[in-house]
This record gives sequence, structure tokens and C-alpha cells, in this order.
Amino acid sequence: MPDPMRIRAQASGDKATVRVLMSHEMETGQRKDANGQVIPAWFIQDVTASLNGKQVFHAEWGPAVSKNPFLQFNVKGAKAGDKLSVTWKDNRGETRTDEATVS
Repeated sequence: MPDPMRIRAQASGDKATVRVLMSHEMETGQRKDANGQVIPAWFIQDVTASLNGKQVFHAEWGPAVSKNPFLQFNVKGAKAGDKLSVTWKDNRGETRTDEATVS
């Protein structure tokens, strides 16, 4: 299983700024290894975020996103103490979900 995401969510006024660092290889399927064999594609396809169980963010990614991607977005209506969860799913069917509390 991949390493946990590092999630920071900080409230400021009526919104929270969310920063997420994901651990993933993000292979495009176009590179070759030392033996000249193509390295199979392996990348995050879907990212969703939920605040207190309600989805507030969704993104569809492709192979052009860098290794260990960083994501930042704002959520209106978030306040300190709210629970935020972020989930990704890759093209091999692996998923990862991690949670953080808005500070």
C-alpha cells in the first residue's frame, strides 16, 4: 500500500485552504527501463475530497501529472474542527484515503 498522504487544512474566515502531498510513482507508460522495456502506465486517475462526509472537490487526472503530486484548493464554509478526507484511485485500481482535521 502506498505511503499516507500529507494533508494540511487551515481555516481562515469562511474558507479553508487545503494542501495535499500524495506519494505515487505516476508513470506515463512512455519511459523505458535500463533493458529498453517500456515501463507500464501507472498514475492517479481520480481525486476526491469530502468535508464532514459531503464531497467538495473532484478531479480527473492523466499520466502528465508529476511524481508525488501536490494539490492545493480552497473549501468554502469550512471551520476549525471539521473533518476532511481525500481519496485517490489509480489506473491499476489501487485506492488511498486519508483524513485530516481543519485547524
